[in-house]
Amino acid sequence: MTYAGRGVHKAAVEAIALRIFDGTYEEGDILGLPQLMADLGVSQTVLREAIKVLTAKGLLDARQKRGTFVRPRDDWNLLDPDVLRWKLASGAPHDFFADLFELRRAVEPASAALAAVRRTDEDLAALDAALAAMAAYDNDPVLAVRADASFHLALLRASGNRFFSQLHRVIIPALIERDRAVHSRPHDDPLPEHAAVVERIRDGDPDGAHEAMLRLLDLSMRDHP
Repeated sequence: MTYAGRGVHKAAVEAIALRIFDGTYEEGDILGLPQLMADLGVSQTVLREAIKVLTAKGLLDARQKRGTFVRPRDDWNLLDPDVLRWKLASGAPHDFFADLFELRRAVEPASAALAAVRRTDEDLAALDAALAAMAAYDNDPVLAVRADASFHLALLRASGNRFFSQLHRVIIPALIERDRAVHSRPHDDPLPEHAAVVERIRDGDPDGAHEAMLRLLDLSMRDHP
């Protein structure tokens, strides 16, 4: 996923974000707008719109007599897909993935339990298709990562909870980044644990689905501590 803008507007947003995430601009730094406009080769209107986008994402703010500045990292909206993408591209620290694991452990077992009660035939078909893809593409790291992402996306949607489903925008991109590291080295076969989750969902067993998902996440944590 990338920022949905177009042309010079999109390029300006991406260029300023890159400077923030690579440390060119530190927290609290004031942006020199005339120099930035010249560096990017954009008009004042384009720069203003780009700043509005990054302000809405929690990266920038503006104050009278102070100007436009970089907000503290704790204010950055990591639930925004673009902010998350920029964060991952800049090299997320180990504790970032630890925080992600805690989020997944809170959400995905609950999603599995709800899916056992609410899943539709279409949900089961999506989960089965993801399992089949995982088995077929086990020796292809790129396709294996996609298959795993498809499984977890289908799981969140099968929960029937609109908020859990929306969290795919956070969980899936970070999961893909984690999976790339896992599939680049020897690791336990994750297919049986994924299949166990689906079977408990198919059986309409919420407690079993919850426990199976916890086991799957524990396996994931062992592969990528």
